[in-house]
Amino acid sequence: MRILVVEDEKRLASYLAKGLRENGYAVDVAHDGEEGARLARSGIYDAIVLDILLPKQSGFEVIRAVRREGVSTPILCLTARGEPNDRITGLDLGADDYLPKPFNFAEVLARLRALLRRSPRMAPTVLQCADLALDPATRRVTRAGKEIDLTPREYALLEFLLRRAGTVVTRSALIEGIWDINFDSLTNVLDVLVNRLRTKVDVPFPQKLIHTVRSVGYVLSEEPS
Repeated sequence: MRILVVEDEKRLASYLAKGLRENGYAVDVAHDGEEGARLARSGIYDAIVLDILLPKQSGFEVIRAVRREGVSTPILCLTARGEPNDRITGLDLGADDYLPKPFNFAEVLARLRALLRRSPRMAPTVLQCADLALDPATRRVTRAGKEIDLTPREYALLEFLLRRAGTVVTRSALIEGIWDINFDSLTNVLDVLVNRLRTKVDVPFPQKLIHTVRSVGYVLSEEPS
């Protein structure tokens, strides 16, 4: 899943991005409201973490602009402005949740997970293909009832494929969904990650679910494409 962080305090933005990436999210960062609104309009993000006190364009203006243009991406506001009227304004403009600074990063993660669970684009609750199951709420992955331990990046790849089970996913779509905009697509990191995931999800089982579509990408399916 891909998260947009819009925060002008560079140390805080770096802290948030690092923590989110360590938890398997792809993260892009904007340091002012104008850039944040431009990126948000792309519609490629699963959630937006947005500061309110931003240069060039305030967080309130960003929310108003993207909601007016039909962008429905869940928005979590992080701000030092904790007054009730500010919270009410942000929520009335279209924000989905509000967390005042200073905050606990674990709570940021929990609130993001809650927003993502409620988002229509994230349904169904438990993702399944054959005897493989992934529960986004607990991040628990099992196959044939056996729990599988995945790294955050392996988990992100599997979730991305499961949400599109039966559909061929191009390499560029995978890279865009799992890494940030600065990722070097010419490296073989994706192939290495897919092989690592196969070792855990497919190799110990007779039925293989992750299939390569030559010159295109990959598909997670009960049958080869």
